[in-house]
Amino acid sequence: MHSTHIHDGKTPTLISSVSRALAVLDCIGSASRPLPAKSIARATDLSLGTTYNVLRTLAHSRYVVQDTDGFVLGPGHPALAAAGSAVALARVRGVLNSLRDELGAPVYLARFRDGEIELVDIVDDALAPRMDLWVGLEDGAHATAFGKQILAGRTVAERLDYVSAHPLAGLTPHTVTSPREFLHLLDGGATAMRDEQEYALGFTCLAVPVAASTWAGALAISRPVGAVRAGTDPTRALERAAARLELLLATGGTPGG
Repeated sequence: MHSTHIHDGKTPTLISSVSRALAVLDCIGSASRPLPAKSIARATDLSLGTTYNVLRTLAHSRYVVQDTDGFVLGPGHPALAAAGSAVALARVRGVLNSLRDELGAPVYLARFRDGEIELVDIVDDALAPRMDLWVGLEDGAHATAFGKQILAGRTVAERLDYVSAHPLAGLTPHTVTSPREFLHLLDGGATAMRDEQEYALGFTCLAVPVAASTWAGALAISRPVGAVRAGTDPTRALERAAARLELLLATGGTPGG
């Protein structure tokens, strides 16, 4: 290990290995989803070999844990240990992974916070493509199934505030761009919301609500148009997974910060 010495009479000696570890922890902690080692290396300007060494050390102390899609903060991290949310985060990922395996489709978890709809996590399916989220959700959440589902659960005033602050951009020919029509759609009382090629051509999505005390969100899957077999409906599987998430989020903390 090397150290960097600063001799100004006031600043203590800085240990470069500690600085690298802190940089990696900051990178992982600020991400809304698991990060693979290569992404961490690029974000921190560390070599891949150094990144793996840092991650190995942090994992030994449970400051980080490795999920199937990358690294997340672990139960040994002081902030998570104090909040008691690390175990819940790992279990949330487990629910998403299980749903992905059951339905053979990418899974999305989103939430409503401070008047915005944010995507918390995506679990990809190796055999099924996910939607290309080429538009930031601040511009396109109205066209997604999870965005509509979340807004359907908000108050009338919150919906009006959202539509006022977020112009309904026409992302595809199928996107609802009329505020009146969009708000009427949210009043329909549907227990599950759909996106029929409204966000991205060639994709259809389905979302159900996820609500737990101070956490309001939605769970969704996407599939290529025509991929859903006749007579099959994934709504029940989504609802079962959402119920498990609600219990975890109510008792263990909030994923994604």
